[in-house]
Amino acid sequence: MVEITRDTIMGGRVIIFQPIGGYRVSIDSVLLAAAIPAKLGELILDVGSGTGAVSMSLAIRCDGVFVTGLEIQKKFVNLAKNGAQETGLNGRVEFLEGDLLSPPEGLQIGRFDHVMANPPYVTSGQGNSPIDQSKCQATVEGNTTLKDWLNFLVTCVRDGGSITIIHRYDRSDEVTSILKKFGAGNAVIFPLWHNQEDKVIKRVIVQAYKGKDWFLQTLPGLVLHDENGFYTKKTEEVLRLGKALLL
Repeated sequence: MVEITRDTIMGGRVIIFQPIGGYRVSIDSVLLAAAIPAKLGELILDVGSGTGAVSMSLAIRCDGVFVTGLEIQKKFVNLAKNGAQETGLNGRVEFLEGDLLSPPEGLQIGRFDHVMANPPYVTSGQGNSPIDQSKCQATVEGNTTLKDWLNFLVTCVRDGGSITIIHRYDRSDEVTSILKKFGAGNAVIFPLWHNQEDKVIKRVIVQAYKGKDWFLQTLPGLVLHDENGFYTKKTEEVLRLGKALLL
């Protein structure tokens, strides 16, 4: 039997239940949620919602929004539901079990105001895959490629709505070219700098809007760590206080 831990993020306001080994929530989840330009009453879809960290972080930051999480691994769906109940988000956050290649009935395709995802970062056959199967499924592309993920995201959002993902910096050109192909525009790349001194970027947030003319710009982004290895003040404000990232 897999041991489960009860953890918190966003300064203790979001409760996460997750396996003690294998896939664990990282700061990527909170950073992604902080980048969604959601407003009161809007509908958001979180594709590959895992144990619910992104969905719940957004719902806590933006009161009055409604978030649906879609996750293929049933055990993660159940953990996410428990987290939403403990966090007090029943009625505003729901989690569905399903595959984006064959989405469940009732999913409001084309009606979401915003869609977001933290897709697997690694292409199939690249590097050493994690031994834990759940972690492998969450971090390594299988039958579902990045192109499939982005196609689904664009399909699910309404015209004019936003598509936001967090991904590896070295795949940002791939992400933007696919988004352009599927008719999303007004795109931005938001780098997440490891620190100011080394100028290292491992992750980026990419955001675009369905049906908008193609335009791409790279923003200054966010420096995550200071010279001593601690989170910068701006990063702490996002991770602990629920401040938004303005893209």
